This record gives sequence, structure tokens and C-alpha cells, in this order.
Amino acid sequence: MTEFTKLTHMEEIQLDRDQLHTLYVRFGPVQADRDLNKSLEDLALWLARLQKARKLGKHDDLRSGADELKQIARRLGMTTLARVARDVGELCQTHDGVALSAAMARLTRVGERSLIAVWDLQDMSL
Repeated sequence: MTEFTKLTHMEEIQLDRDQLHTLYVRFGPVQADRDLNKSLEDLALWLARLQKARKLGKHDDLRSGADELKQIARRLGMTTLARVARDVGELCQTHDGVALSAAMARLTRVGERSLIAVWDLQDMSL
């Protein structure tokens, strides 16, 4: 009898809380909340667009989308997400399908955890 083991990936993410704090100090709580929520929506949309581009094999769209996602992640202090997005963009140029698939899977995991982490932070006072 064959046994199968399911591996569960737990990604450690890094958030630069100082970056978020700066956003709130700079724009005030009302405008910062608006900007943050808009950016979180944009991140979620980019994650979905990148998955679609990968399925369709559109490497140019994937590379440019990964760069957009990286810029948003940096602005919000999502350092791990920015780094993984950079990796996806770089792998688009190598045409290594296996490595790109692995990086995209990691981008999805890190993206989801990063969104949740920032949502959780919004529930606490910055």
C-alpha cells in the first residue's frame, strides 16, 4: 500500500510596521485607511491577475504585473511579498517553468498571509 504525505507550507512573512506607521503619520488616519484599503484591494487583484497570466503563459504580463505588485508591497512595508514578487519577475526571463511555478505558488501563499497580517494590524492601533 502506498502512503501519501501532504506537505503544508507555512510562510513566515515580514512586515515593516514603521512603513505603515509613516503612512498614518503622513496622511492622517482617515486618508491612510483609505489608501491602505485601496492598496490591499489592488494587491488582491494583482495576485489574481498574475495567476491568470501564468495560466495563459503570458510571461510579459506576468513580469510587469509582478513589478506592480512589488511596488505596492514595498510601499506598504510587505518586505517578504516584495521579495517574492521580484523573484517571480526575474524568473519570467529565465523561462524555467518549474521554478516559475514554484515561485508563483509561494507568491500566492505569501500574498495571502501578507494581506491577512495587514488586515489584522488594522484591527489594532498603529
